[in-house]
Amino acid sequence: MPDLDQTFAALSDDTRRAILARLCSGEAALSEIAAPFDMSQTAVSKHVRVLTDAGLVSVTKRGRTRYCALRAAPMKQAADWLGAYKQFWEANFDSLARYLENEE
Repeated sequence: MPDLDQTFAALSDDTRRAILARLCSGEAALSEIAAPFDMSQTAVSKHVRVLTDAGLVSVTKRGRTRYCALRAAPMKQAADWLGAYKQFWEANFDSLARYLENEE
């Protein structure tokens, strides 16, 4: 599952997660994305490149400006993979609830 590995690697950084959160509200110029971060636009561009390589962001150039847009399909694949563990967690929480009820 190399695509899934790339997705999780890209999501492992808080700056990249913040960039994705910003892009949830729509396409943005790279300069707009970089504005809230205490780092150079070049550093933000490197983060965007990781997201692009993972398929999470698309970048288009219009004139001299690069615009970024969210591509959520890889996150859906990651969410589906994590969803397979939902039954495990629900069973553990049910067991914990029964244990706590018996303790009282």
